[in-house]
Amino acid sequence: MRCWANLGALPAELRIDKVLVCGQAFRWVPLGANTWGGVLAQRLVALRQTDQDVLFRFAAADDFSEDDGRSLLWDYFQLDTSLASLYKIWSADANFASKVRLQGIDGLRVLRQDPLENVVSFICSSNNNISRISGMVNALCAEYGQQLDPSFLDDLDDLDVQTGGSPAGQETKRPAFYTFPDMDTLASDGVEERLRQLGFGYRAKYVAESAKFIQKQGGASWLLSLRQRSYEDAHKELLQLPGVGPKVADCICLMSLDKTGAIPVDTHVWQIAKRDYGFVGANRKSLTKSIYEEIGRSFRGVFGEHAGWAHTVLFCADLSKFQPAAAAAAAQSGQVLEPAWPATQPGETNAAVRGSARAKRAAASKRIK
Repeated sequence: MRCWANLGALPAELRIDKVLVCGQAFRWVPLGANTWGGVLAQRLVALRQTDQDVLFRFAAADDFSEDDGRSLLWDYFQLDTSLASLYKIWSADANFASKVRLQGIDGLRVLRQDPLENVVSFICSSNNNISRISGMVNALCAEYGQQLDPSFLDDLDDLDVQTGGSPAGQETKRPAFYTFPDMDTLASDGVEERLRQLGFGYRAKYVAESAKFIQKQGGASWLLSLRQRSYEDAHKELLQLPGVGPKVADCICLMSLDKTGAIPVDTHVWQIAKRDYGFVGANRKSLTKSIYEEIGRSFRGVFGEHAGWAHTVLFCADLSKFQPAAAAAAAQSGQVLEPAWPATQPGETNAAVRGSARAKRAAASKRIK
């Protein structure tokens, strides 16, 4: 595939300059103004945001057509779901409507990722920031994946890889792209020790042990089977993985297992629930299990089946770097915005603290329960 193709996604449905930098996925590389490179289904792809559509380009292959690439991207971005229609429904909530209107946060949708990569990435997110998570995931891929030939990026117009370009007469440094390692590789002996050498710290044990656990359950097919299970069942199964707590399990449920109502809750989301939706719990010093679960039910009560998607928009809207001035400056410079999902980790306890509710703002027709 040697030229750009249209994905068929209006900006109201998809803005990759927002979706690819909000901390859902960690291996997308900015290649220049509104252009990104990444690996999907073990294939290298370039994406470009325009005023009317998203353009895409995969490395040429005899067994992979333009239609194949478009289908893969439609699945990854879940474009069969109308985001504009969801925004219209969610905008019955006055807080949501004002955030979107004032900050112009359109086209922000949830990805449908490979479950194994999603699991490993969010195990790495514990007490971490987006830059370090990206570094860890890329280091793991460089160590255990297969390097892909990036030469097709050479003839992209205005290629400008992160550094702002190269001085005249010097070659632009090309980023390296790797496939994500398979389950057998991650479950093999010596992985924990090597990941520790690569700077994973205590997360090395969680990655290695989780890979072995998944392999014993049936491997990648077991993870994929959780897409067919209920949210409650999938969440419970994921909690068996070493290093996976309620928030990470909810991230995986939302971003790779089709659980559109999953609500990852950290202290930042807790503050949104208290400040904007009247959730009673301001006097609590820690985000307990009961409060965590109550916040999830509350958001689902307000936003319905795709509450996890609405929660993603509200979360990003509340981050300073997603404010209009910061977003405009980042778009001009090609800067990656920090971070969304790997924000402050909740300090969970076993205490049972009952959450209650009060009426939310008068413009909304539903209540936080």
